[in-house]
Amino acid sequence: MKRPRPTRTLRPSRLSPADVLRVGAVGLRARRARVVLSALGIAIGIATMVAVVGLSQSSKSDLMAKLDRLGTNLLTAEAGKNAEGFEVPLPKSAVAMVERIGPVSHATATANVDTRIRRSEVVPEERTAGVTTQAARPDLLKTLNARIHKGGWLNKANENLPVTVLGSVAADRLGITSPGEKILMNDEYVVVIGILEPVELVPNLDRVAMVGFPAAEKYFRFDGHPSTIFERSPDATVEDVREVLARTANPADPSAVKVSRPSDALAAKAATDKGLTTLMLGLGAVALLVGGVGVANTMVISVLERRAEIGLRRALGATKSTIRLQFLTESLLLSALGGAAGAFLGATSTYAFALAQDWTPVVPPWSLTAGFAATLLIGMAAGLYPAIRASRLHPTVALAAP
Repeated sequence: MKRPRPTRTLRPSRLSPADVLRVGAVGLRARRARVVLSALGIAIGIATMVAVVGLSQSSKSDLMAKLDRLGTNLLTAEAGKNAEGFEVPLPKSAVAMVERIGPVSHATATANVDTRIRRSEVVPEERTAGVTTQAARPDLLKTLNARIHKGGWLNKANENLPVTVLGSVAADRLGITSPGEKILMNDEYVVVIGILEPVELVPNLDRVAMVGFPAAEKYFRFDGHPSTIFERSPDATVEDVREVLARTANPADPSAVKVSRPSDALAAKAATDKGLTTLMLGLGAVALLVGGVGVANTMVISVLERRAEIGLRRALGATKSTIRLQFLTESLLLSALGGAAGAFLGATSTYAFALAQDWTPVVPPWSLTAGFAATLLIGMAAGLYPAIRASRLHPTVALAAP
């Protein structure tokens, strides 16, 4: 007599990770247009966040490179007002006194000169509004790390002659494109011997026509008092020099001297850029959230459209956890697709814009990693409810669905 074979207990079907990915990908390929539109929302959010971080870092890198090139050890001392509100000029010997400060390596000065500048006698004065005249010393370029764009600079041989060097903006407003041309200062024709490149640390010099101190005294009744003193000293001694600069430049009334560090303006710009970056990151996060809502909407509709498929799979042995895993995988794949596209678009746009601005493109790797991780979290959150809803469908109800 044959012994009856033991009956085998049927176990719920299980899918390997490869099978889960394959099933999830099939669900997305069946609805390509909807998938592309949903992924686009995620991509826009990630691209915005990556581009904002990348452009901020590129701008900051360019700014730091400028500071390294220009130096942060330049201090200025300007003539100001006393407690009674009266203008107090700096002494004529102010530069010589500043040079006596031990750590000071370079000291020079500029001074405001009262002139009326015109291109010629026939050009209306309004055309040159905003261009002023300043007296400058020959060592100004070296102290400011400024550069000549065309022509030459003031020197011992020509600083007492009616010649001028124009800032970049002043040359543009006066219509001067090359040295050798003449302009009118009051009623005196002055020859342009040079044009400066933009002076990044002292941008007000871009709108100035500079003449030598002796020429200003000879032709324009200049009194010889400097308006602004520029000095450089080693980085380690800048703060010490800053403490004594006002008292040294004008011992009679140090409270009327305004001491500043031009590089602080660039540092403030970096701080402003940081605040703007935070705002733009917030906007990118909102776009990412909207993309997540789009993914959730897509997955909910997918569950409603595929109730018959879900019922059939449940009838064939698929467990609730398998159904949940399938739809959660679809949501993650959809978000990952948008995240990858967004990271690529963000990095590409960062490189294109940075190169157009002559910056060194910088895309921090952490921004790409964080952006992609954020898409996966959004995908998981967006797909969780549709996945649970799909797993709770009863096989008979799902198969009976139209």
